[in-house]
Amino acid sequence: MGAGKSEALRALERLGAATLSTDAVVHELLATDGVRDAVAAKLGPEVVKDGRLDRDRIAERVFGDEGARKALEGELWPRVGARVAQFREEGEGVALVVEVPLLFEAGMEAAFDKTIAVIADEEVRVGRVGERGHESREGIQLSQEEKADRADFVIRNDGSIEALEEKLSQVLATMNT
Repeated sequence: MGAGKSEALRALERLGAATLSTDAVVHELLATDGVRDAVAAKLGPEVVKDGRLDRDRIAERVFGDEGARKALEGELWPRVGARVAQFREEGEGVALVVEVPLLFEAGMEAAFDKTIAVIADEEVRVGRVGERGHESREGIQLSQEEKADRADFVIRNDGSIEALEEKLSQVLATMNT
């Protein structure tokens, strides 16, 4: 968290890639009645507030409880996977980029032609996460070093948005050749 994956995705879109955020897909799914009912059945009615899934309550329930987290993933990941497959089928003529925060943890890297790890210094990441008011979820994520070792491309994002965009432009040029 805090390395700048979402900012990198926006930069790639500005550079002409078609993009999809699996986080955005999850947000859409969580707003549907079917997913609400399925998640509430698995995690308990306390995760529903005012007829909607409450993401803060879900986070409280699943982080630190591997069984609850796996139950949530079991509901969401197949649906997210179907949306990614649809995105890939519909995309043509441009680079297709999918942001998957837990790509390596889920063992999904083989589903993609190339992978990019976006990393940043610990101090930078902690500052970014704190600015957004998010708590760390490092316990369920691989270290940045592990992600960098597994990725085809590694982008260090400690500087400006312009510097990030330049690095990503070079990666896109490499992938398109």
